[in-house]
Amino acid sequence: MDPALRQITDRIRAAAADGTALRIRGGGSKDFYGNRLEGELLDTRALSGILSYEPSELVVTVGAGTSLTELEALLAERGQCLAFEPPHYAWSQNTGATVGGMVAAGLSGPARASAGAVREYVLGLRMVNGLGQDLVYGGQVMKNVAGYDVSRMMVGSMGTLGLITEVSLKVLPVAPAEVTLVFPLGQMEALECLHRWGGQPLPLNASCWVHDDTASPAQDLLFVRLRGAVAAVEAACQKMLAEVTGQRMDNAQAQADWELCRNQRLPFFERTPGPDQVLWRLSVPQTAPVLDLPGSPLIEWHGGLRWLWAPLSAGPALQAQAAAHGGNATLFVAAHADSTRAGAPISSNDPALMAIQQRLKASLDPKGIFNPHRLFDAW
Repeated sequence: MDPALRQITDRIRAAAADGTALRIRGGGSKDFYGNRLEGELLDTRALSGILSYEPSELVVTVGAGTSLTELEALLAERGQCLAFEPPHYAWSQNTGATVGGMVAAGLSGPARASAGAVREYVLGLRMVNGLGQDLVYGGQVMKNVAGYDVSRMMVGSMGTLGLITEVSLKVLPVAPAEVTLVFPLGQMEALECLHRWGGQPLPLNASCWVHDDTASPAQDLLFVRLRGAVAAVEAACQKMLAEVTGQRMDNAQAQADWELCRNQRLPFFERTPGPDQVLWRLSVPQTAPVLDLPGSPLIEWHGGLRWLWAPLSAGPALQAQAAAHGGNATLFVAAHADSTRAGAPISSNDPALMAIQQRLKASLDPKGIFNPHRLFDAW
């Protein structure tokens, strides 16, 4: 066993023996996310390094403490990428997002609606459970699972089920062509266009609708990114611009803007409307209509993800409205996170799902030492 892993495993076993809570942390880029931060710090950054990379097989295996920036740079050298565009959140005063944190948080960027989520790219992982046992799940191919797919269940678990030590990921080639179109459309018209285009064989990759009040005069804009084969992207551009008035963006400027969107550095995210405002994340079906919200949202994922600045007190109403459309609303960023994030779980409150999650917790972390109260107040 690697010395760094042995040291961490010994610490987990000691914590399990005396009931000491541990707070698993990589670069800390997601410290703002979830419920309370409790327990002694267990830093994973010593578990770093590219363990294997087979570009021809589109598979990479890395230590959980590996910098996400390092991994993406390696992939870029071979013309490959993480298609789900995991956010780095460099604004969050962290020391750099890690691969383990990326998997544990399960957050994806602008391409999520078209390319898929984090869990769809996790082929396997190695972890240490709450008893200090070194476990391996999955592998380096897609069809390798019988029974529960624990490797994918770890995605989004926020470190409450175990310490991820290694991850095997599917990677994809960078698309040969990319174009971003911008359309001056109101929210309803933008959603209608996205719904219509989504039902057609177009290489849609990402979308973002925003009410831009930094412009003079203020305007509503829909940005749509196309990725794929050169001929397919060009044909889609001609078709969409023939249907709706719009224009192509300069590619360098568009790529910079999408990077800002991915990491929540757009003006919408950086300008808090008021001291009592928090950032809400509404996940709804793409076909959901315009919602009755106390402000103008920023909409991604072809209508499926809607960001909103609103008071904490608006939570019950937002959750009820999202649920009415088959979705959910969660508190994502709070200006005073330590005082406001409690009581806003980032997982479903469905009793059946809660029962399953509690059984998983009892099985993998029977002493309850990992990241207590990070997902729920109950555990």
